[in-house]
Amino acid sequence: MTKLTLASYPHMLGFEQLERVLERTAKAGNEGYPPFNIEQTSDYSYRITLAVAGFAEQDLSITVEDRQLVIRGRQSDRPDDRIFLHRGIAARQFQRSFVLADGVEVGEALMENGLLHVDLTRAKPEKVVQTIKIRKGE
Repeated sequence: MTKLTLASYPHMLGFEQLERVLERTAKAGNEGYPPFNIEQTSDYSYRITLAVAGFAEQDLSITVEDRQLVIRGRQSDRPDDRIFLHRGIAARQFQRSFVLADGVEVGEALMENGLLHVDLTRAKPEKVVQTIKIRKGE
């Protein structure tokens, strides 16, 4: 059986990068922690909100790596003398990845009431019409 790719369609020229992005997204393997929302805040802006209760600002990092927004959380190991009778709140680390389209830029990040908000903006697309001159062959 032949694997269908975007290159299999003759009218889809130059979409190889999109295919690689889709494959990378499928391999990201994001587990369900922490839960998150993605909302559209205007025609050209978005907000990703992660539930990061128990994490301080210094426990979190936000980076953009090869058009991929990566949010990591790692709580510092605090050696203390506490004795837990029940430990239902685990101090676990996480990594969440979001693939960004060309033209999407990461704005500010805000920590509020155990929620991390990351704002994104997308450049307004310009309509481009290009006329190609046909020259006579010899």
